[in-house]
This record gives sequence, structure tokens and C-alpha cells, in this order.
Amino acid sequence: MKTSFCLIALAALLTASCAVTRPVHYYTLASASAATNPAKPDGPTLLVGAIVSPESLQDARIRYRTGANQTGSYEYHRWAERPVTMVRDSLVRALRSSGQYRRVLESSSSAIGDYLVRGKLYEFAEVDDPAIRTRMSLYLELIDSKTNRVVWDHSFEREDPAGGKTIDDVVRSMDRNLQQVVSDAAARIARFLASGAGS
Repeated sequence: MKTSFCLIALAALLTASCAVTRPVHYYTLASASAATNPAKPDGPTLLVGAIVSPESLQDARIRYRTGANQTGSYEYHRWAERPVTMVRDSLVRALRSSGQYRRVLESSSSAIGDYLVRGKLYEFAEVDDPAIRTRMSLYLELIDSKTNRVVWDHSFEREDPAGGKTIDDVVRSMDRNLQQVVSDAAARIARFLASGAGS
């Protein structure tokens, strides 16, 4: 009896150790950066603060939506960083490359600036119904550091066709989506501040 039990336990252990595990694939959004313009010595200093998100976007799994209400995530396909980190980093690069500011810094307890940019990422996902595309939904606001008032805000909603059915097609589509949104955001913020409306 003991021998049989030991053989069964050994067989179970060998079976478990031979189980095939699927590798996790990680993806980055690494679009070529736009040409960087020199800093503007008399321009304002911008601080880029937190981009918050719903709990569903707190981890790095690539998310998808099917139909109006059903969402899910790929277990073996993930972003190399959380979506909010990628959005914030891309926004910082877009603002810096515009050449409209004296400095563009990530917000911290020691950083001092004229305006603070912060926002919320509502959606960053593949959408299947039936054509595959990506959707990004981002809200940004600009706060005057002197008055602590919101002086500008805008919601960005954008979709981009994936052009194929593979996860690589989805990643390329989301890359285009993100770069277009942050470029638009940087241009709108620059126009607002250049108009003197923020003064």
C-alpha cells in the first residue's frame, strides 16, 4: 500500500513538473520621438503630475472590450509598464519637444512650476465589435500653481483601427493612438497658454 501511494505521488509530481507553461510576452510603446525644439527661456515651467486610472488599468495586462459591457484581459500579453506610466512619460516627452516651455518636470515635493498638468486615464484597450481597434480615453486639466485653480481642461477620446487580428497589430494601433492623443494634448495646452488665457 505504501509503495502504491509513493508511486502515485511520484507520478503526480512528475506530471506537474512536466506541465507546459506559456511564456508571458511584454510590449512597449516606443514610437520615434518627434524632433526636440530648444527650451523657451521666457516660457512657463510645467509640472506633470499624476495620471490616475480605474482599478482595471492598475496592472500591466493588455485589456480588451467585447460588446458594450464585457471586458477582459490577456494573461500572457502585458505592457512592460502600467498604462498610466506610459501615458505620463509620453506626455512629458511631447511637452518637452514642443519648445514652448522653460522646463517640463515630473511633479515632486521639491519641483516648482507655473502650472501643473494632471489627469485621468479612463480607457486604454483593444475593442472587438466586430472589427478590431484600440480606444483611448484621457482627461487632462491644467492648474495655475499661484491660484490652485483649474484654468483649462479637455477630454480626449480616440479610436484607431488595428489593421489586423494579432496582438502585434493591437500594440501598433495603441502606439499610434497614444502618440496622437499626447501630441494633440501638447498642442492644445500650448495654444491655451500662448493665448494669455492662463494669465
